[in-house]
Amino acid sequence: MSPRAAKSFPSPYSLKTPKGAEGWQELYPYYLVFQDSQRKEEEAKFWFCDSQHWPNVFKPFEVIGVEFASRCLGAYNTRHYIVPPANGIDFRIHMGYNYFSPVGVAPELIGDRVPHFMERAGHYFQNWGDLLENWKKKVLKNIEEIDAINFEALPDMVPLEDIKSGKGMDPSVQMFEDYDRLISLVYRNWEHHFEFLNLGYVAYLDFFGFCKEAFPGIPDLAIAKMVMGVDSVLFRPDDELKNLADLAVKLGLTAQFAGHINAEKTLAAIAAAPKGAEWLKAFEDAKDPWFNYTVGNGFYGTDVYWRDNLDLPVGYIADYVERAAKGEQLHRPKDALIVERDRIAGEYAEALSGEAMETFQGKLGLARAVYPYVEDHNFYIEHWTMGVFWRKVRQLGQLLADQGFWANAEDILYIDRNRVREVMFDYANAWAVGTEPIGPKYWPAEIARRAKIVNALAQNRPAPAFNEPPAEISEPFTVMLWGITTDQVQQWLGADSGNKNELKGMAASGGVAEGKARVIFSPDQLGELEQGEILVAPVTAPSWGPVFGKISATVTDIGGMMSHAAIVCREYGLPAVTGTGNASTTIKTGMTLRVDGTNGTVEIIKK
Repeated sequence: MSPRAAKSFPSPYSLKTPKGAEGWQELYPYYLVFQDSQRKEEEAKFWFCDSQHWPNVFKPFEVIGVEFASRCLGAYNTRHYIVPPANGIDFRIHMGYNYFSPVGVAPELIGDRVPHFMERAGHYFQNWGDLLENWKKKVLKNIEEIDAINFEALPDMVPLEDIKSGKGMDPSVQMFEDYDRLISLVYRNWEHHFEFLNLGYVAYLDFFGFCKEAFPGIPDLAIAKMVMGVDSVLFRPDDELKNLADLAVKLGLTAQFAGHINAEKTLAAIAAAPKGAEWLKAFEDAKDPWFNYTVGNGFYGTDVYWRDNLDLPVGYIADYVERAAKGEQLHRPKDALIVERDRIAGEYAEALSGEAMETFQGKLGLARAVYPYVEDHNFYIEHWTMGVFWRKVRQLGQLLADQGFWANAEDILYIDRNRVREVMFDYANAWAVGTEPIGPKYWPAEIARRAKIVNALAQNRPAPAFNEPPAEISEPFTVMLWGITTDQVQQWLGADSGNKNELKGMAASGGVAEGKARVIFSPDQLGELEQGEILVAPVTAPSWGPVFGKISATVTDIGGMMSHAAIVCREYGLPAVTGTGNASTTIKTGMTLRVDGTNGTVEIIKK
């Protein structure tokens, strides 16, 4: 780091396109790319890279996730609940990565929004339980409808019964309607995603703001600890694996998991064991819905789901069986977390009296009531909904591959969702006319060109931010969720930290741990983690829970107090420092680290 920090990040317009990625802008919608005609307006905004949710380069179809998520988030802030200080978050794709720019509300307009917010959000807070139960019904219904969609090749002849019944339509009508319905249903669930999420953050931020005012100097971590010990469905898949491991030990099946090679051989060995049938029934019961879980985050069409690759969950179970057989306690220390949570809250409550005490208890109670949803939504939307969605997209991709449009089912991801409909019409049109479609002579070469561009973009890490940052970053969502603070931005700009062997970030989960670093850039590397190592990554996914029993601490590049990494580490009782900015590129595997999750520091003890 230089002793003198720069004042501004580069402009997105000034960055050179990586070799081999020329023409990358054509892969994405015009409204998601920085346009020359908008340069003055775009350079006046501060943009940061959201590698927490979108750490990889987008293939064209995959932008559906960032488009639907960002649009719906903005609508709930701006049009549904009228959140007083915050509108939506503007977003652009630059060289394959997603960049955000929060849209604030002019100070003079905030007051007028307050009564609208109180009425609208108040209704949800007062009826949280009933509305949330209705939310689950809506979401599960949409998942069921997505799962029922089936893409099949058009037949040689329209079925005779369709002729005799006077149906007057061929199967292409259903094919087009199913595709449109697939997009519409996933859009609906992204609408539902933010129906509660923003309110969950708002309730916590309201409690956070009260504590900061009532208890000057209170650590952010102390506030976060007052709402930990939650029962979130996001932890349920991992809990199911632990239960299965405990059951395997109880039934005397540890030998069947020893030397685990793959799911097929392990499950066959269990089936042949005396009490194997009982365990296999429990395994089957756990699969639906809890194996609708990805080692990624659900935003990418190539994310691997447990239900589609049983080597993943069975491998985790095998590790848990080994530990359970040694007498280790596998489950989260929830009871201890609740004791600690209540102790901290009680100590701060004792410092208050009268109306202030009542206000504190009321805001704390609301925060605890709504807080679980901050993680729950992940399982229902990012994991379950998107898992079923991508499965149907790949099914359509395979249908078109069988018709010669491209080589593999996943090649469909190199085409945006709107042009996919053009491809479907090309196929249906040629089928109807009795000719050959144009696509098989066009798309293979075009997909190869696009794949080269995506691969070239993926060779470069994204710039952390663009343009001049504000003098003070105080927008609560930016700080709480992404961990982007004034100090963090100064580190990105090269400000001298004073100690080249120390990184600073968010004190996201308390405690101190020392150990060897294991730098992970992809879920594919999780198997490299060894007992007691410190996980260092650009960002973690909630589904990495099964490896948290091995590690002693977590360090991430991005993420605030309300990021998934921070919440999960607090629930697993692991020290964590998030939002360091560059830990994954500064730290190398094998270095010895000291992670202080209480003070937010990471020290490189031995290189």
